[in-house]
Amino acid sequence: MAFRGPKVWLWRWRRNPLKRRADAVEAWVLLAAWALTALAGVLAGLATAGTVERGMARERVEWRPVVALLTEQAPGTADSRTVTPSGATIWAKVRWSAQDGSTHTGQARVRPGSGVGTPVTVWTDPEGRLVTKPASPSEARSRAALVGGLAGVSAASVPFVAGRALRSRLESRRIDQWGYEWARFGPLWGGRTTG
Repeated sequence: MAFRGPKVWLWRWRRNPLKRRADAVEAWVLLAAWALTALAGVLAGLATAGTVERGMARERVEWRPVVALLTEQAPGTADSRTVTPSGATIWAKVRWSAQDGSTHTGQARVRPGSGVGTPVTVWTDPEGRLVTKPASPSEARSRAALVGGLAGVSAASVPFVAGRALRSRLESRRIDQWGYEWARFGPLWGGRTTG
């Protein structure tokens, strides 16, 4: 294992007669990549989380509960209510009226064995279409944080990967330059060493 010596902070930006232009360029590329990674991740995450949370807040305002009536006998029997776990529901066809008075039909979750005409609460959007129950404020914050976090990580990966690729390219050029310089000046040292 090679001895590396004590760790020196900001060594890439210190004056050193052996530091080449390629070292300085690599240092600035690395700094820019990390800064862009952090900035892109934070901005994309915050913007996405805000958009998701505002969308869910709008849903809570616009979506309304409506009483719908079953149009057919729900599958199952009245006895199946006692057999199925508490809260178990099945899909059945229901009918409801939108705010403009138009009649709509669709599928909603109901208790097994419910009869025709049984009232069921469903949620609708302003056009009267069936939607899910809107998320509560705490659920909306959790979902927004999750989606924002995923968007932030995705956005941050772009400058991170680009920075790594550019740094790899710079390192490859530097190694090629070392080979060229060695081939040029190595023979000038004269004499060969034998062991």
